[in-house]
Amino acid sequence: METTHTQHAAGPVDRMIDSMDRVGSNACVGLDPVLARLPEGIDQSNPVTAIAEFSLRVLEAVSPHVACLKVQSACYERFGPAGVAVIDDILREAHARSLPVILDAKRGDIGISAAHYAAAAFDRSGANPDWLTVNAWLGTETIEPYLECGGVFVLVRTSNPGSAQVQGLELADGRRMCEAMADLVADMAQTRMGKNKWSDVGAVVGATHASEAELLRGRMPGVMFLVPGIGAQGGRVEDCAPLCGDDGHGALLTASRSVIYAEPCAGESWTDAVSRAANSLADETGRVARLR
Repeated sequence: METTHTQHAAGPVDRMIDSMDRVGSNACVGLDPVLARLPEGIDQSNPVTAIAEFSLRVLEAVSPHVACLKVQSACYERFGPAGVAVIDDILREAHARSLPVILDAKRGDIGISAAHYAAAAFDRSGANPDWLTVNAWLGTETIEPYLECGGVFVLVRTSNPGSAQVQGLELADGRRMCEAMADLVADMAQTRMGKNKWSDVGAVVGATHASEAELLRGRMPGVMFLVPGIGAQGGRVEDCAPLCGDDGHGALLTASRSVIYAEPCAGESWTDAVSRAANSLADETGRVARLR
């Protein structure tokens, strides 16, 4: 018989909701630095040091405004152990600022391999992420090991243009692949509910597919959405209102490049430009979600 888990007050989804309420917004900023796009003030003679400085200064600039930070693991893993150590530094600093972190690593395996990936993601030095992105192509066995450590956002309908090649395929029962994955996520989410009506099992649903996203919301009650694709990818904040739920807590509206590479105005530092862009994103998303 399936066991229903009662989540304690400090669970991942409850910490996220507390953060949304604290800043009055459901904005999330994606941290995915690329050396070629770093501002001129960053010394790039040592790539890892440059990425670290940029990341920590972005974190400082956005933390007063947004509900969480999404760290793209690949941007750091490519530099080996030194790059992974930068993720640890980011996590410690975010933890000190009570800012929830999603580690965007898109893990997808089962059994002992998944257990090792879960330990690598969540058992870190100093501070751990609150959430991990997971590719559940192998079924619920892919998701379960990570839930022993934190929250998960399962890929359901991603924002990239080619996602329909697989996620849009129609099954024999008439559902599309993304709808079948949504139903799997919805069932698992009910076993991991927080003190509010939201679950530690979330879903990645891109803002670039707004009409589909609204239909998927109907299939996944209680599932918090991580919504990438706002800003540089063309997704619009106003189209995401139906995803946010009646209480405004149901969707994290995420922008990356449009915030972390914001163009400074005359006389403005690059960090001031990032802070301004984060504040603008927070204000727009907070109003759409009715958290302001």
